[in-house]
Amino acid sequence: MTPMVVFPRALRLSLLLSLLFAAPSTLDAQSTAPAPRDGATASSVFQQPGWLYEGSDITPDPDWYFGTLPNGLRYAVRHNSVPPGQVSIRVRIDAGSLAESETERGFAHLIEHLSFRGSKGVPDGEARRIWQRLGATFGSDTNAQTTPTQTVYQLDLPAATEASVGESLRLLAGMMAAPNLDKAALDAERPVVLAEQREQPGPQVKFSDLIRTTFFAGQPLADRSPIGNIKTLEAATPAAVQAFHDRWYRPSRTVVVLVGDIDPALGGKLIMQHFGGWKGAGPDPADPDFGTPDKTQPAGAALAEPGLPTLVALATVRPWHFNQDTVIFNQKRMIDMLAARIINRRLETRARAGGSYIQAQVDLDDVSRSVNGTFVNIMPIGDDWEAAVRDVRAVIADAMANPPDQAEIDRAVAEFDSIMKQGVQTAAAEQGTDLADMMVGALDIRETTTSAATSYAILTGAEDKKMFTPASVLASTAKIFDGIQRAVVSTRAPDANAAAKLAAVMKEDVSGLAGKRKALAATAFSQLPALGAPGKVVSRTAIAGLDMEQVTFANGTRLLLFPNDAEANRVYVNVRFGGGYNALPADRQTPAWAADLALVSSGIGKLGQDDLDALTAGRRIGMDFGIDDDAFSLAAMTSPDDLADQLKLIAGKLAAPGWDPNPVTRARAVMLAGYPSLGGSPAGVLARDLEGLLHNGDPRWTTPDPKTISALTPASFRALWEPLLRQGPIEVQVFGDIPADQAIAEVAATIGALKPRTASKAPAAPIAFPKHDMSPVVRTHSGPENQAAAVIAWPTGGGVEQIAESRRLDVLAAVFSDRLIDQLRSQAGVSYSPQVVSNWPVGLASGGRLMAVGQVPPDKTAFFFELARKIAADLAATPISEDELQRTVGPLAQYVLRASTGNQFWMQQLGGATNDPRRIAAARAIVGDLKAVTPATLQATAARYLRPDKDWTMEVVPEKVAAAMKGARTADAG
Repeated sequence: MTPMVVFPRALRLSLLLSLLFAAPSTLDAQSTAPAPRDGATASSVFQQPGWLYEGSDITPDPDWYFGTLPNGLRYAVRHNSVPPGQVSIRVRIDAGSLAESETERGFAHLIEHLSFRGSKGVPDGEARRIWQRLGATFGSDTNAQTTPTQTVYQLDLPAATEASVGESLRLLAGMMAAPNLDKAALDAERPVVLAEQREQPGPQVKFSDLIRTTFFAGQPLADRSPIGNIKTLEAATPAAVQAFHDRWYRPSRTVVVLVGDIDPALGGKLIMQHFGGWKGAGPDPADPDFGTPDKTQPAGAALAEPGLPTLVALATVRPWHFNQDTVIFNQKRMIDMLAARIINRRLETRARAGGSYIQAQVDLDDVSRSVNGTFVNIMPIGDDWEAAVRDVRAVIADAMANPPDQAEIDRAVAEFDSIMKQGVQTAAAEQGTDLADMMVGALDIRETTTSAATSYAILTGAEDKKMFTPASVLASTAKIFDGIQRAVVSTRAPDANAAAKLAAVMKEDVSGLAGKRKALAATAFSQLPALGAPGKVVSRTAIAGLDMEQVTFANGTRLLLFPNDAEANRVYVNVRFGGGYNALPADRQTPAWAADLALVSSGIGKLGQDDLDALTAGRRIGMDFGIDDDAFSLAAMTSPDDLADQLKLIAGKLAAPGWDPNPVTRARAVMLAGYPSLGGSPAGVLARDLEGLLHNGDPRWTTPDPKTISALTPASFRALWEPLLRQGPIEVQVFGDIPADQAIAEVAATIGALKPRTASKAPAAPIAFPKHDMSPVVRTHSGPENQAAAVIAWPTGGGVEQIAESRRLDVLAAVFSDRLIDQLRSQAGVSYSPQVVSNWPVGLASGGRLMAVGQVPPDKTAFFFELARKIAADLAATPISEDELQRTVGPLAQYVLRASTGNQFWMQQLGGATNDPRRIAAARAIVGDLKAVTPATLQATAARYLRPDKDWTMEVVPEKVAAAMKGARTADAG
């Protein structure tokens, strides 16, 4: 059962309209109102309660409508207006890589690719252009995925009308029934699929392949990765691919899911109209046999992979069986989930205290309708993985031997209760995309969906029946660890005895090694450091034209307040303080990198993270730390009832931060464990080195090396962060479902009660971009020898003053990216996912860039640079067509319009606005700036920035290739 929302609710649009339609528009806006039913009625297109609930006693979600066409195709439709005007369509084919024969490996995924290229009546590549003209963004709004059990085509259509939804369903129906599978299409798309396979990170693929072949040994899942293999993909013929398509792509194996701002009856009618004529070829095939776990297969395996941290994965596998999705089935599963949650808390407590592992977690999963399993993932500290396995097994063994106390159970139940109650309270804000995806997920695992209220009632029903007891949890713990045991270890250095060591440690008697359980601490918010008297409001000013106001307190705190009911029962809090990257030293490496892992976890006052977890259990209270261009931040999503205590927590962190050394030690261990993996693939090297290089070696953006990481101490961490937490003005953003007076009073009693802050240090020096050089910077990786990456970047700018320029650069980057995809992926077939992005730091005076990046074969990096420079030169020399402009601006504008119906978008745009009011005007102008772009202004922007004498390039190649290149240069010099 997948919980769903109950009552879709229209979002408040006053802010959206006042901000986004104030500027003159060069595009005609599409109507987003639901189209008339045109004679269709619910009774004529739906059957309630619907096929989904057959055999289930779970209360059907009344907002879903179900139907079945005469050809056997099923559909599910519901109205949802989050965001307004959008319609999400999912077409699910009940066949994935497990439907392939030995000679068809990779065909399900290959057909997914080919279907998007072209189909009957739709020329090659035209579907993407049609959807762009309708406002959809390629890759995010239009996408697909293939798994072992299904292939799903995804479309999120903005500004939907009856015509655009009908056209989209027509295209999708053609893609399903009659994709173009001829030789020309196959020869064009095969290199793209092979490029996707080639670009997968080598070390991670090795480990995941070993897990799959070991955990699922004796079953088809063991060797049926959706990506397929090179041999069968290269041998694929149009006839063979067509045969696979005709066998599995048929109405009886298809479900169309449609969710959005449209009358459900009209949605059902359009599905009938466009999918009703589809007929399958030949008889329906039998379902594939996914097999059952084979206990005669080897129980363990080992891998030596220097490109990964030391890792251990354990599994307890059982046969997967279909279960009727009933109330009692879900209540019993909740006991299983609670048992795993209790173990995970104990494992985390040991890790925080400095145990033998950095992290360990138990997960329950039904994998590809092949295995019902319990999985344990362990990341040891250093290379002593045997001690980590021993300690984790000891915690599990203790849980299997001794029941938890009722207090431990009650805490876990309270957390479940809080999560599910939040689902009920925020159901009206559930996005249509999420609803559509949850329906697809339920179909894949052969379960139902229901409302959040019904899901919560199932939980409370279990509580009423007293199902969560020490005895029931103990029995469930034994159940989830009963089955065939499997284990895999990956070590950094070769160890011929690793498999034998793993087998031995898995057989050890670990009873009694877990030690005494830590009692749950009794905590209360009164134990947080005391704050001062509530702050005095010295000014309260409405922001002209917006439903916002700015409130200033006597201690200098400024509150930007936006009370609104756009997202029911959600309140977003963002406390910005200090100077962000501007406040960090620019002349030396600091422990700033460890803040994400250690700053929040270091505690508040005398309360450690375990105490804070107990304090906030069952509450919607949390805290995330971030570093922005010009501020640090502590942010959370909370509820109206929890806002006061949420603010107390953040105020306590600023007033009296704790300095528990264990999170710092753990952060150091995490970085040291993960650092080698950054060198194992082109993507890893880019993640490690690119930002530092683009900032010309500025240590604020440079990844520390292992020596620097090893030098981190709790004392050095505190020396950096203690003064930074005290410095700089504070801006509090409170956006969401909260009365204004309540929010002001609660900020006054917390952040407003803090002592006045010391001033931040002077802004750091401007950021430098690396100098132009026709020879690329070369970095190497230790992964597969057929992988490389290429980057080309041009400097742009930063700050608020020229913000309109950043919007023109966004359009330029989107046009550039579309052309690069066409030429590098669709035509040349040498890269799967090249992209071009523009980064304009609003909080910094400089440091922006427009950058193109792609993974390519090592012998194609020069081709990448040549092609990128050619596209850049053409954009600077020749105006683009009006059609290309509209296919670019339309999706960008629609993305902004949809994102702007939620609070988080505006929090991001208006961060720092109380200190720099220009950011308010900048937010107002986003869509107007986008729509003001013309072919001429875009050409001028390209000519200004895409200069051949300013670009900077980088390539990441395999170590052996780099050595050969160096040898060739030496020979040439000789």
